[in-house]
Amino acid sequence: MNIEQVLSGKEDYIFIEGECLNILKKIPNESINTVITSPPYWQLREYDTVLNSEYIIGNEREPHQYVEKLIKIFNEIKRVLKKDGSFWLNLGDKYYNKQLMGIPWRVALAMMEEGWILRNDIIWDQMKGTQSAKDRLRDVYEHVFHFVKSKKYYYAHDEIRITPLKKPKMYNGEMVSATGVSGKKYFKQIEMSTVLSAEEKESALKALNEVIFDMTAGKIVDFRMTIRGVQRTFHSDKTNISGRALELEKKGYYILKMGANGFLPSDIWRIVPEDQWREDAHYAVFPEELLLNPIKATCPKGGIVLDPFSGTGSTVITALKLGRKGIGIDLSSKYNELAEKRISDFKTLRQTALFS
Repeated sequence: MNIEQVLSGKEDYIFIEGECLNILKKIPNESINTVITSPPYWQLREYDTVLNSEYIIGNEREPHQYVEKLIKIFNEIKRVLKKDGSFWLNLGDKYYNKQLMGIPWRVALAMMEEGWILRNDIIWDQMKGTQSAKDRLRDVYEHVFHFVKSKKYYYAHDEIRITPLKKPKMYNGEMVSATGVSGKKYFKQIEMSTVLSAEEKESALKALNEVIFDMTAGKIVDFRMTIRGVQRTFHSDKTNISGRALELEKKGYYILKMGANGFLPSDIWRIVPEDQWREDAHYAVFPEELLLNPIKATCPKGGIVLDPFSGTGSTVITALKLGRKGIGIDLSSKYNELAEKRISDFKTLRQTALFS
């Protein structure tokens, strides 16, 4: 089996042993939908490998050397990634000589200098962690950066929406939103406004009535209204910075709605790290839950997910579970063997389930 068989659809996955930069150079331009990976962290762990130490990433003496190595790899990733593709990068930080080194942001800023577009910085709250130092707070999070190579990219937002737990309901003869908003106070604020013109009041009242109608019809579950002279914009009142501020200036109001089909996840993910496979000597296993949204949102079904530091294969196996294809690259033959075993076990379970 080779990479071309996966790219052509003849096979659904492959694990390749070797140095990722050299292997990436053999992958055709713009052939990968999504890349998800977590490179070895700088000066943090020793990773099992049978190849020459010159290929190992993370043992560099200086942070800038580590960043430079990663940038060379990420430039190749940019080449193989489709124009509408996404790159999800997980990195942890490091204390060195009592100082937090800011490694994730050193890498992210260097990538932006190379033309990558940073769409999100997700904080992965691991909800647990050790504490050895007595003079600083306990660290329990890592970064997951979402990068793209063009402003228009594949993003299936409906695939990852969170369904609202509460729905609008009637209360004292009024329709009330999922968080208790009826619109009553907004009607009063509009009518009593000395800032809005008569035309602006008429437009605002009409818009508010339409929102309440949509809520009654089950199209939305919640809303908030901002009225000039009463509420302020959330982020900035500068019209050259904030589109909402501009809308407030022109119309006198704006309305934020939460659709009945749910809302997108926030940029803080509370996910406990994977423990199961640590008995197999891999110390940085991706939890499957961390991979679900990136794959669902940025890789179409049947598309290809690549992990150039694949370890025991969590990215590839999650891709297969979600109906995508997977390519994993790792220096360690031991990790690739474990990854193959995990794939085999998954396929056996799936086959058993089909006939049970």
